Amino acid sequence: VQKKFSSVGAWEHSKKASVEAELKKIEEKLIKKKAEYAEQMKNKIAQIHKEAEGKRATTEAKRGEDVLKAEEMAAKYRATGTAPTKLFGCF
Repeated sequence: VQKKFSSVGAWEHSKKASVEAELKKIEEKLIKKKAEYAEQMKNKIAQIHKEAEGKRATTEAKRGEDVLKAEEMAAKYRATGTAPTKLFGCF
């Protein structure tokens, strides 16, 4: 009977060790996957930031062009002494 108990105990210990090793392996895999996904998300965030900077630069350049165009038109109207026709469109 004692031999049977020790045999069962050894079997239990062996199975527990096997399951714990498998669990550790799965946890390591999950940690690795989590790190990979975190890196992918950081790369996506960096890409979004880069695109946003490009869009800001484009918008700022367009704004500068619009301001320059408005200043040129204002100078033209000041030089000729006339007012833009769109200004009096409501009358």
